[in-house]
Order: sequence, then structure tokens, then C-alpha cells
Amino acid sequence: MSQTMTQKYEIKDIGLAPLGEERIKWAKSQMPVLNSIQERFSKEKPLNNIKIAACCHVTTETAVLALTLKAGGADCILIASNPLSTQDDVASSLVKNHGMSVYAIKGESTDTYRKHVSIALDHGPNIIIDDGSDVVATLFSERKDLLKNIIGSTEETTTGLVRLRAMQKDGVLSFPAMAVNDSQTKHMFDNRYGTGQSTMDGIIRATNVLIAGKVVVVAGYGWCGKGVAKRASGLGARIIVTEINSVKALEAIMDGFQVLPMTEACKIGDIFVTVTGNKSVIDKQHFDHMKDGAIVCNSGHFDLEINLQELAKISKGRKIIRPFLEEFQMSNKKIFVLAEGRLINLGAAEGHPALVMDMSFANQSLAVEYLVKNKGKLKPGVQTLPVEIDNEIAVLKLKTLGIQIDKLTPEQIYYMNSWKEGT
Repeated sequence: MSQTMTQKYEIKDIGLAPLGEERIKWAKSQMPVLNSIQERFSKEKPLNNIKIAACCHVTTETAVLALTLKAGGADCILIASNPLSTQDDVASSLVKNHGMSVYAIKGESTDTYRKHVSIALDHGPNIIIDDGSDVVATLFSERKDLLKNIIGSTEETTTGLVRLRAMQKDGVLSFPAMAVNDSQTKHMFDNRYGTGQSTMDGIIRATNVLIAGKVVVVAGYGWCGKGVAKRASGLGARIIVTEINSVKALEAIMDGFQVLPMTEACKIGDIFVTVTGNKSVIDKQHFDHMKDGAIVCNSGHFDLEINLQELAKISKGRKIIRPFLEEFQMSNKKIFVLAEGRLINLGAAEGHPALVMDMSFANQSLAVEYLVKNKGKLKPGVQTLPVEIDNEIAVLKLKTLGIQIDKLTPEQIYYMNSWKEGT
């Protein structure tokens, strides 16, 4: 750890900064919407004197978001939201080349992660950007003295929103929390296309197995599950979906996939991917019936989706085969777990492509601006960004892609708003 009077940080190696800077520049070139927001922020300074604690996956794309917030005048501290998702060269570049306070090391322990959450709160933030709601949960459970400083928070993930809504139900959530994950320009694209592609990327990097011909079991058919199923199917896999929601199960059937309970799917799957946001989706009874050589990974959020404690109990031994690939040895078979059960797409790969994170982080930056502009005017609780902001992001994205769409004529507008004209 090193520090100056104005900047503190804890990263792996400051010497990695040159490589990180080039990779940040590459990501930035793929994020035109966020760049346009960064340009406006640098002129208008809407975040002057605002302290932000951002708990995110420290990737090249997140770096562009952090620099956008800084351009807007924010005093930002950045910590990792997952022990395996940090790109150490990116963290180094943000510290050395951009003067940011960053606390993130790939492979950091749970204790170190929790220490970094505490350090982020020591920053005395006005805005919290969360990915899983760990910082907000810690604020309410351990640091209530800081609540007087809080304007609001933003949340990136489905898992985090589940926790926030539980806080709201319990009457704990005392400030507005923007559900960035619920914006259409976030969940319909980031969760589906980003998670779909990056999950398969992580599985292939960790194992180098051929996907074609495999039976891939996707646990959960939300936007992330849809993306994983579609991408795995496109690589030649046969897809089995497990679900608890009857409507989503029916949708999976209509999309051409087989639907089974996990108790049946576990017997025939070759590769298992959990994308539910819940715990113990794959449990002891499932491990007991898996085939020899089954590969198990998680692309939901926390590492609780796969019950690794139970797997360790029933195993005779375990060893690392290659980076992010661990073998659990049982009496009659071997089961392989990827990226310690943490996010496979960020643990073994690089997370979502910049082109899709462009929209997600446009939502984040505009959500922060919205909270600041409406300080004291918003009710406490989980809220979505106004549809006008969602549409603005979509318009900007289409423009950067060089795509034009139709507009309603005056006659069509009248027809759509009138009940008098019909057949």
C-alpha cells in the first residue's frame, strides 16, 4: 500500500500502469455514448464537491465510468465488488495516470474485500455506486453515522436489487436507490448479450473444452440465463434450463430448450452454469448424481449459488489443474469447478464487452447526475431512472452506430391518441 496526502490506494503493482492505460484507451474507443456524457460532464461539472464510493468490477470499462465521474467533478474512491474480477493493470493505471484512489487486487481475500468496503465508507460518500449492495448493507448494519451524508445510491445488478428491496420492505432503506439494472438499456443488453458472450468466453478460457455436442445446464432463465442459453446453443451445445418460475420455464420451452428440475438435469449435464442470484442452486444432492467430469460454474453474482462447502465435504481431495479450474476428487468421479464458484465471466475472462457496457455505464453516470440534481426531492426506496433518460441512451447508441429509425407522422400520432377512429 502506498499513499500521498491526497491519494490512497491498495493495488497489486504500480508498474502495470502502462499496459492498463492502453487497455483503458481501447475500451474507451468502444464506448461512444459514455464518451459523449464524459465530454458534457467535463464542461458542466454537475458532480462538483460530490463524494462517490464506487464498488464495481475494476475492469477497463469501469475505468471509463470512473473517469467520467471524475470529469464531472466528483471525488471518487473505487473498490472491487468481487475478489476475482479486478484487472490489476487497470487499477494501476487509474492510480498512477489518473490520480484515483483504488482499492482492488485480483484474488484478494474476503477479509481484504471487507476491509476495502470499510475504507470506501471512510471516504464519507454522498453517492454509493454498488454492485451487489454490499456497501449499502454495511452502511446500514455498521456505519449508520454516515447516513446524514448520503444523497442516494445506484445499483448495477439483479442480486443487489433483491437486497435493496428487502431493505425497503423492512423499512431500513432511508434514501433513494436507483435501480440501474432495471433500465431497459441495461438489462436487455448487458444482462443478455454481455453475460451470454462473456460467460462462454470465461468457460472456454478456463477449460479449453469444445462446447459443441455438450449438454449445458443453465440454472435460471432471466435475461442473463437467456443470453447464456442462446450463446451456448449457438456454439453447438444442447441446452437444458432449470427454473422455479412457471412463466420463464414456458418461455424457455417456446425458445426451443428442454426444461427439467435440477434433480434430473444434474444426471445428464456436462457443463452447469448458475445465473439465478440465489444460494445453493447446485447442492449436495446434485453433486451426488453428476457425471464424471462435470464442469460447474457461476455467472450470477455471489459465490453462494454453488454449495462448494458441501462439495468439499464429500470430496476426498482437490487440486488446481490450470488457472481457474479446480478438480474435486470423489470416490467414483471428478467434478470440476471454475473460478472458485465466483463470476466465471470476470474471474476467468474480462467481463462484458465495452460496446454493451457503454449503455450500462451511461445509465450509471446519468443516475448519479439525476440523484444530485434531485437532492431532497426523491422519496426513499428503490426507483428506476425516468424513461426519458433510458430513451436518451438508446437514441445516442443508435446514433453512434449510424442507424436511423422511423418517426410517427402527425396523422399517426393523432390515431394513437384518439378513440374515435377505428375500423
